[in-house]
Amino acid sequence: MPTELEELVDFLHHGNTQIRQIAAENLVGYSKSQPSVFKVGQLTPIKDLKLLVRDYAPIAQNAVTILINLSDDKEVLKNLVSDDAFLESLLARIVDEKEANANFIAMLLANLAKSDQIKMIMSKTRNVPKGLSTSTKVMDQLMDCFVKGAEGRYNKKADYDYLAYFFADIAKFPEGREYFVTEQEYDHVVPISKLVVFTEYDSDIRRRGIASAIKNVAFDVPSHSLLISESAVNLLPYILLPITGSEEYPDDESNSFPPDLQLLPPDKSRESDPTIINTHLETLLLLTTSREGRDYMRQINVYPMIRETHAHVDHEDVQDACDRLVQVLMRDEPEDPAAVEPPKTEPVPEDDDDKIIDVF
Repeated sequence: MPTELEELVDFLHHGNTQIRQIAAENLVGYSKSQPSVFKVGQLTPIKDLKLLVRDYAPIAQNAVTILINLSDDKEVLKNLVSDDAFLESLLARIVDEKEANANFIAMLLANLAKSDQIKMIMSKTRNVPKGLSTSTKVMDQLMDCFVKGAEGRYNKKADYDYLAYFFADIAKFPEGREYFVTEQEYDHVVPISKLVVFTEYDSDIRRRGIASAIKNVAFDVPSHSLLISESAVNLLPYILLPITGSEEYPDDESNSFPPDLQLLPPDKSRESDPTIINTHLETLLLLTTSREGRDYMRQINVYPMIRETHAHVDHEDVQDACDRLVQVLMRDEPEDPAAVEPPKTEPVPEDDDDKIIDVF
């Protein structure tokens, strides 16, 4: 005989709208405390929830929230990410300027990106969403959502911040890294250059996700020239500014700094989250993989900024990263380039950004 909770789950596909709404609303908490109840009958409740994403906004919000919480289950995650029709439903909604649940869908997409199967989104196309993008590529449309939709500028009910986590995980894959460093036909812009401008953004979600995305892109060593070139992405100022505070530097040190890091205001604040600072430092370490990267950092005199970061940020990982970076920059270059050991740093998926997003 089914329990009361199992009966409540059965109401997710009830023909009466009010009953579906009550069921979905009351089941949100159980998606964390008793997730197994949603896996009965060969994931029948999951199938119901996927349909409810297209229901009235209040019902859809609860359905997406439940799926967000359940997507840390490997079986559920596989079911969601392998359902092309469901993914298309999510994508159609997130690019809709009137979609009330766009932020929740962004959270769900970020969780779905924990699966390697999400790579297929790189080649996915769909109809052009007028007013947002002129590209048929899904990745381009999501980038336009993220950039144009910040602070509710595209959809008054969404900021799309959680897409930063989605991009970070997409950048784990070679196909993802290639996308971020390749000029796109529809706007002739290299996608990573659209993301780097958010490294000092107000939202910590956006800053953390973008820092991770940049780091993962930096694992593509052949793209380092593009990333550090002042006439291309010009990445260095965007990751040095967040780790720099209001310290004053003597002229013989600051004269070599990039223009954006000279004459900083006395109230300039350093990034408040040490884990984000550490991610930026590890990106710098990755950029020292190439001789060009090391020479450029010496040319713009990165060392004093790293020295002050080490002195002012009391965090073990940050100080360790500073030490490693200084060792690389201050040592003499060996005659044999092959003698240079690559920096020891781990992909971002090993840190907190790989955790599934939960909604309580």
